[in-house]
Amino acid sequence: MDINLQKMNAVEFQQYHSYAIKNFANEQMKSGNWEQHEAMIKAKQEYEKLLPAGEKTVHNYLFTIRDGDQEVGMIWLTQRTNEKGFIYDINIWKGNQGKGYGKQAMKEIETVAKKIGLVSIGLHVFGHNKIAWSLYEKLGYIETNINMEKML
Repeated sequence: MDINLQKMNAVEFQQYHSYAIKNFANEQMKSGNWEQHEAMIKAKQEYEKLLPAGEKTVHNYLFTIRDGDQEVGMIWLTQRTNEKGFIYDINIWKGNQGKGYGKQAMKEIETVAKKIGLVSIGLHVFGHNKIAWSLYEKLGYIETNINMEKML
């Protein structure tokens, strides 16, 4: 495995952006946060707010995860303050999951974060995503707050 992070180019960003909006809308619906009729609109608005200049938005670092020449996923780190970063998204494309790419990419993004002067990285994980939750715990991430809900 020869994992490296390459800065996302405009074509890769457009492909990611289309996927990400649909995926974010679906995750919000699965979590019970948004209704189907509003999910795509809200997801588009959120991405427009977070990435107004696309892959060139200041303090945002969008990378394509590669194993040699093969694209296996993507990861997005943002610098929220001088010292704090946040991983908005990490995706390992279907067919590449379960092979250790996510773990390696998370380690690589820590190196990027240190280079830009960050001392901590936060992230969000949906409660239903047990695989991601387990990975983040193994990498040393700790829970800082938990929202819980009961359907009636």
